Amino acid sequence: MSAAPDGRVLSLNVSAERGVRKSPVESVVLVAGRGIEDDAHAGAWHRQVSLLADESAETMRAAGAEVGCGDFGENVTVEGLRVSELPVGARLRIGPALLEVTQIGKECHAHCAIYEQTGDCVMPREGVFARVVDGGEVRPGDEIRLEKPSLIHAAVLTVSDKGSRGEREDTSGAALEEALRGLGVAAVERAIVPDEVARISAELRRWADETPVNLVLTTGGTGMTARDVTPEATLGVLDRQAPGFAEAMRAGSLATTPHAMLSRAVSGLRGRTLIVNMPGSPRACREQFAMIAAALPHAVEKLLDLGGDCAVPSPPDGG
Repeated sequence: MSAAPDGRVLSLNVSAERGVRKSPVESVVLVAGRGIEDDAHAGAWHRQVSLLADESAETMRAAGAEVGCGDFGENVTVEGLRVSELPVGARLRIGPALLEVTQIGKECHAHCAIYEQTGDCVMPREGVFARVVDGGEVRPGDEIRLEKPSLIHAAVLTVSDKGSRGEREDTSGAALEEALRGLGVAAVERAIVPDEVARISAELRRWADETPVNLVLTTGGTGMTARDVTPEATLGVLDRQAPGFAEAMRAGSLATTPHAMLSRAVSGLRGRTLIVNMPGSPRACREQFAMIAAALPHAVEKLLDLGGDCAVPSPPDGG
């Protein structure tokens, strides 16, 4: 059984002009990086979507204001969640869409009709503004869930002689960065080094010892040619091995190709940083990342001494 939602969409409201009340509609399409399709506030800026808790509007109704959904100019009227109490950076999953809070409240340059009627307006204090991270169609009644912020600060190290000389595009590094961001990782650093043990080891040490990075994915150099030295460079910097990640990727890949046995990838820990060797092709990176993705957030929690029990509780008798 899934957990109860943090809130729900009571109403969705749009307007063709700014500075006016918005009208409720049956659904809206949220566009990543833009806002709500056909709404005046959509654009490449930080206040793409506005939200207001109906509980906030209720305080105005109690003061005598005859107001309904959209009358404060909010795009999303929320029930069950005090959105004004969220921190900037909080993420809300609404149906397929994902919003990130960018501002709480705003300066009111001109008093609206509601202020003229009651002498007050709640939107400048408790209105919330957000940008659209993931788009999709949203309807009234859709559940709202707060997404737990990622603790992962990741880095991707591409090991490639040609890539380091600028002779080959780093498509594998780009594939891993995209996969990490899909996991909710906000910060992803990138670097490219040649197939040289000293250069690989130096970059791994720098990230683990001198930066906030707590997860490093390498791509390339895990095969059996004379220049494939990524596993040796990685083993040279590890404090402890954590072989489960490399083992899981090999086992999963064996279901599709016997060549998976040729991988010499390793995985382990240096301080509070997890280092995992990945393959060298974009397709293999995506496939093998999917095999370990579910375990990465909890692994980092454990590294930071924040994780709970690893075991999944058994259901009660008869459950």
